[in-house]
Amino acid sequence: MLELLLTTYVFCYHFQLNDPLIQLVEDYKWINFFDFDWRLGIDGLSIGPILLTGFITTLATLAAWPVTRDSRLFHFLMLAMYSGQIGSFSSRDLLLFFIMWELELIPVYLLLSMWGGKKRLYSATKFILYTAGGSIFLLLGVLGIGLYGSNEPTFNFETSANQSYPVALEIIFYIGLEIAFAVKSPIIPLHTWLPDTHGEAHYSTCMLLAGILLKMGAYGLVRINMELLPHAHSIFSPWLVVVGTMQIIYAASTSSGQRNLKKRIAYSSVSHMGFIIIGIGSITDTGLNGAILQIISHGFLGAALFFLAGTSYDRIRLVYLDEMGGIAIPMPKILITFVMAIGMILTPIYSLSMSRQMFYGYKLFNAPNSYFFDSGPRELFVLISIFLPVIGIGIYPDFVLSLSVDKVEAILSNFFYR
Repeated sequence: MLELLLTTYVFCYHFQLNDPLIQLVEDYKWINFFDFDWRLGIDGLSIGPILLTGFITTLATLAAWPVTRDSRLFHFLMLAMYSGQIGSFSSRDLLLFFIMWELELIPVYLLLSMWGGKKRLYSATKFILYTAGGSIFLLLGVLGIGLYGSNEPTFNFETSANQSYPVALEIIFYIGLEIAFAVKSPIIPLHTWLPDTHGEAHYSTCMLLAGILLKMGAYGLVRINMELLPHAHSIFSPWLVVVGTMQIIYAASTSSGQRNLKKRIAYSSVSHMGFIIIGIGSITDTGLNGAILQIISHGFLGAALFFLAGTSYDRIRLVYLDEMGGIAIPMPKILITFVMAIGMILTPIYSLSMSRQMFYGYKLFNAPNSYFFDSGPRELFVLISIFLPVIGIGIYPDFVLSLSVDKVEAILSNFFYR
């Protein structure tokens, strides 16, 4: 909570919205041989994800209140994950970006393997294999960019952004980095770790995964692939649009066939990430601003849906939709907030079906009545805290767009004037 308040204070009083340059810079020498600095800074592209990370982490910590087994370790790992995510969004050094990217994986693995369902070790192992495999490509891409074209290695973002590469080499760098970010986003067919992970993780961990971790992949695509490798991105952008379209349709269709509530929501997250991929591939002002807006809005909605799924499980001890039904009357508050969190094109096909199976009908539950009660003050506070920003973004999206509009113009200028 204190870190969120400090972040909000800095944003309100020290961050200049109309300045597209890097602000609040920290630059300290770390390893002289590699020109490796502790270099941090914030611009219009990173301020939104940083504020989102602080907000969702605070609410996820409150959502984890029922965790009683090793609760101190659980909350420590959540804060360690928070540190890695903030570091990734604010890094201005490629090697530091990689270190922060890896630092965030360790607490996620422990959160999955120690607190979760019966198959938590399987899902945690699958998660670490996919993400660590993607990190190999990220490391190779970072080293290639840092070591190319100069007598001394440099990993400075600003220096790399002004560096020109042979087209073939730039394509190689782009493909390697694309694979790394495609795993984290995720982009099909590198998405299969996500449903298993969400299906087994504690719902407070799912809030962090859906609300923040997936957005790191999209952020990397814009920050590194699009900003540092514009020629290769212009070559691959039509394919990103095609893959994003396929992802929306495939994941939405697959979601409707899932019996597990959390897996159905997980596939809906994969589907919604397709819209972000299309925006990034469009290379237009409207498309890229829309992608950044979707990163923020889906961060709130994804966290809300998994929190609702978790609080429902706490009460009825059921996760399979065909075993649910008829909980609208005893839990109307959960019904109302659940319906508020669904929308967009193909989404109602599986979301409304999911709502019907959960809340309506005359199913008899094989669950103790002691779990069968509606949302309490803690749950209502978390849900209201999530939905107020969502409603605010819907009414006045210019606030979010104003954070990134100048930076978006600077990034797109590389494609037209470089």
